[in-house]
Amino acid sequence: MPTTVYDPPALAPGTLRVYPLGGLGEVGRNMTVFEYEGKLLIVDCGVLFPEEHQPGVDLILPDFSPIKHRLDDIVGIVLTHGHEDHIGAVPYLLKRKGDLPLIGSGLTLALIEAKLKEHRIKPYTLTVKEGQREQVGPFDLEFIAVNHSIPDALAVAIRTPAGLVLATGDFKMDQLPLDGRITDLRAFARLGEEGVDLFLVDSTNAEVPGFTPTERSIGPVLDQVIAKAPRRVIVASFSSHVHRVQQVLDAAAANGRRVALMGRSMVRNMTIAEQLGYLKVPDGVLVDYKKARDIPDDKIVYMSTGSQGEPMAVLSRMANLDHEIEPGPGDTVILASSLIPGNENAVYRVIDGLTKLGANVVHKGNAKVHVSGHAAAGELLYCYNILQPKNVLPIHGEYRHLTANAKLAQETGIPAERTILGENGVVVDLRDGVATVVGQLDIGFVYVDGSTVGEITDADLKDRRILAEEGFISVIVVVDSATGRVVTGPEIHARGFAEDTAVFEAVKPKIAAALAEAAKSGVRDPHALSQIVRRTIGRWVNQSLRRRPMIVPLVIEA
Repeated sequence: MPTTVYDPPALAPGTLRVYPLGGLGEVGRNMTVFEYEGKLLIVDCGVLFPEEHQPGVDLILPDFSPIKHRLDDIVGIVLTHGHEDHIGAVPYLLKRKGDLPLIGSGLTLALIEAKLKEHRIKPYTLTVKEGQREQVGPFDLEFIAVNHSIPDALAVAIRTPAGLVLATGDFKMDQLPLDGRITDLRAFARLGEEGVDLFLVDSTNAEVPGFTPTERSIGPVLDQVIAKAPRRVIVASFSSHVHRVQQVLDAAAANGRRVALMGRSMVRNMTIAEQLGYLKVPDGVLVDYKKARDIPDDKIVYMSTGSQGEPMAVLSRMANLDHEIEPGPGDTVILASSLIPGNENAVYRVIDGLTKLGANVVHKGNAKVHVSGHAAAGELLYCYNILQPKNVLPIHGEYRHLTANAKLAQETGIPAERTILGENGVVVDLRDGVATVVGQLDIGFVYVDGSTVGEITDADLKDRRILAEEGFISVIVVVDSATGRVVTGPEIHARGFAEDTAVFEAVKPKIAAALAEAAKSGVRDPHALSQIVRRTIGRWVNQSLRRRPMIVPLVIEA
């Protein structure tokens, strides 16, 4: 059912308003706005990556329209961790107002600062760490360590007189993390004793039973795969997955191989991680990519981007033989990541392409080379029982994930009316321990297409899909401005049709007849005549060729 849009009432004094602008019903573009006493706090500001039905789109941003006239009211942007789906849209928001304070951990801020440098933006930042409390406007913020697939992730507890909110960001409960930094369940328990009025919780793995396996289980598998590889090894991962890169470095060192990083974002992020001490590089293992080509094939590991099948990433270009490294027989390719929903076809195309070239492709489907960074159902149940929140708003997930998360909350005794299932733009007011849906904002997708932001519409994307799937027909007709009689044409040009253009000879008399009928009725307006041409040829193409192409008619008066 379509979402019913309705405006929320004026915010009552002493009430906290919460409205997610992204991350509900999708895995990406996470962004939630908190409003209290006229001031706004934003938690995360990420991007969503396009799917196949969004051709030509580079990124998808949260819809900033509900806050675009209130930028002066924003007291801070809290970034829970450094993944693109949580920080990627920050440059686009800061282009509107460059002095919005960014609040996050050391690694998170270092990653966003490097990204902002490319946009020529120097941000105002406040570095925080677990256990720290900061007063930001009317919001009392406490930061809590959580474990994720990137170091230095933080949950944030937001205190106002209206109540206590806990937003987890992305998290899991790995009890043996590579960096020794576990999710701080003692802090969760302390917040539970204080009383959590609203719990915003990661839903990505809510459908997955049990517990997410530990990161440490991956290391031995990577070691075995690399040890058995007869030639080159190429590992594809997220460019920010410091733990996975660490494991690849360790496995390469153990097997007498060196590692070359490929992809601009991979090199940038790992350089930052090493400088800040989050990545421990064994002596002599890292080698510059340009020098790696001189190393024997059985002594090198390439660490690249492209684990999601992105068409311009290194791995896709390799699969298409559009890269100087051309995988072949004896090479081993490891996809050390999970599949983001919507990317399945692109990833399988890359796997097929690499397999066709003779490479041995190792992925999550045939070996344990990746574990998720998100809490599974068993971990979420622990959280609900520890926190015993009064109200729950599942976030970060497609609708089925949100629904599964809400059911878990209800299984632990949280009433159904206190588990809020919403879509992007849902407005929730918290007061006296009760969270109530009070509105639904009219928000949509904001597409980044090359250098344009927000100019491409859903109608434009529909046109692109039609062009790709159904083809294109242009019709040019010259008519006498006085009589409406056809002087020249119709001249028909088609693209994307298997049929010979001669097939359109059959429809030309129909177009001429329709225009003659219109002229007899006194129709002279070129736009009206163009619509007649469009309808006539459209009906014929649909009936005769079973196609619905894009039709561009041009009627010229002479």
